[in-house]
Amino acid sequence: MLGKRGEGNGDVKMNDIKKNNFPLSVWEVTMASTVVLGFLVGLMVVYLTMPASDYSFLKLPRTLEDLQILRDHLEDYTSDYTAQVLLGYCMVYIFMQTFMIPGTVFMSLLAGALFGVFKGVALVVFTATAGASSCYFLSKLIGRPLVFSLWPDKLSFFQSQVASRKDKLLNYMLFLRLTPTLPNTFINVASPIVDVPYHIFFLATVIGLIPAAYVTVRAGLAIGELQSLGDLYDFNSVATLFLIGVISITPTLISKNKS
Repeated sequence: MLGKRGEGNGDVKMNDIKKNNFPLSVWEVTMASTVVLGFLVGLMVVYLTMPASDYSFLKLPRTLEDLQILRDHLEDYTSDYTAQVLLGYCMVYIFMQTFMIPGTVFMSLLAGALFGVFKGVALVVFTATAGASSCYFLSKLIGRPLVFSLWPDKLSFFQSQVASRKDKLLNYMLFLRLTPTLPNTFINVASPIVDVPYHIFFLATVIGLIPAAYVTVRAGLAIGELQSLGDLYDFNSVATLFLIGVISITPTLISKNKS
């Protein structure tokens, strides 16, 4: 009997080690692999189908001036090569979100400049959610050491908040997406580490990104009038986003007071 118990405990430990070494399920591996493969294939298709030209202007914008130059050149291509521009845009945005490359705000502005408000918001929400999801799965696989080394204090805070809000976790995640309480990059990387279920992460991302995406995409209609990125969020815009965030977390606060 003791021998069997020992074997049983050994099996449990081995299973735990296997789970820790490879924490993704089959469907998660499939989804993550599809994103990576789609990125590579998409860029190859764009490269092969675009006309021969000087592509020196094709670089990630780091300033508003870079963005204006990129916008001016891509406007000539967007009407004749809409599918290629859309595909290239999606692949670049998803790649930046997945690997936490700064500058997605410029990509959001570009969406407004090239496609208008309605299509631009839909495009930004789709690509931002796909990139955040890809980052979530990648972090679940290899992100634990990175998060512990870069943001130990934030991780402890986030973990305690998630643990205390299990019943209303969607409301809390919406609050985080709508307000600057925690950076979106940190949320993407840390969520799988603190056991935020993917369906909660996904819904909060899709819904929570819409207001900020609308503000940024709308500003992209008049890139030439922007003096700095600070012009994107005036007091009214920030106050509105914060109010929406407070409303989203109200059910959580009420339930805690009742208990």
